[in-house]
Amino acid sequence: MSQQAVLYDVPGPRQRRLTLILSIIAAVAVLAGLYFFVYRALDEQGQFSMELWGPLIDPGNENFSQVWDRIGVGIKNTLTAAALAIVSSLVIGTLLAVLRLQLKELNKRRFTGLATPVSLLLRGLSASLSAITRVCVEVFRGLPVVITIFFVARGFPEFGITFSTLWYLVIGLTIYNGVVIAEILRSGMEGLPPGQREAAVAIGLSPLQTTVTILLPQAFRIMLPALISQLVVVLKDTSLGFIISYEELLNIGKQIIGVLSNPIQVYTVIAVLFIAANYSLSKLAQYLQRRVARGRRSSVRATPVPPPPAVAAASNATEND
Repeated sequence: MSQQAVLYDVPGPRQRRLTLILSIIAAVAVLAGLYFFVYRALDEQGQFSMELWGPLIDPGNENFSQVWDRIGVGIKNTLTAAALAIVSSLVIGTLLAVLRLQLKELNKRRFTGLATPVSLLLRGLSASLSAITRVCVEVFRGLPVVITIFFVARGFPEFGITFSTLWYLVIGLTIYNGVVIAEILRSGMEGLPPGQREAAVAIGLSPLQTTVTILLPQAFRIMLPALISQLVVVLKDTSLGFIISYEELLNIGKQIIGVLSNPIQVYTVIAVLFIAANYSLSKLAQYLQRRVARGRRSSVRATPVPPPPAVAAASNATEND
């Protein structure tokens, strides 16, 4: 019996016809609702007039070039902030995940080969660092991103540290997304079978070597979908730069709306641009995931499997005869 038949009963011809009819009725109802409650309402208010859409879709409009010049600036600033935040979040998240795993391993050690005061000092230090990192992760993961960005932009200048608004936004995004990525990778490494660590210990690898060379690459591969979802969040969260007057795409859109008074049209275009960027990032992630999986299968096929000792001995005896 196939797995599909076990999970649910295969619908018969009558049930398939009924499902098709109900799907068509539901689609027609949705389209009718969109027409009567959305399209007609917007049309009655003149929201489809070229006076409002012209600056965005008509090259002959006097404001078209200026509007798209400003949108181009917003796209460039958004992608710049997103790229910097993604790279820094991955680096910080990876380092933090490795650090937390190493501190957890240190907490299990008793340092029995050292003097008692030194042993107690090292155990207390490892426990303190583990607690500090855990508290930092919980605090920064629990804070809304907008508050993190605000405190970075207002707090750094109080200590005489000044950057451009781009770097305040990147730092704020990195603090939040770095700890989230760290938890994703840490859970991925801790979720691996314990035999991975035991085999590494058996061949003489240190805990750090085990984490970096064995656990971390597997965690990246296993948790890749969750990582990509978080990177999409980073791209969308760049829109929070408006609170520190960073000219990202959404802030540029607000400026255009203030001049042309066409919020529905501008936000529709901005939404399409964000959807296109996030979709492209998701497809790139799927491509990388397929490449990684295909490379792994190829390496497994290319690795020769040695014959069992008995078979090898019999083969050698035959050759000698």
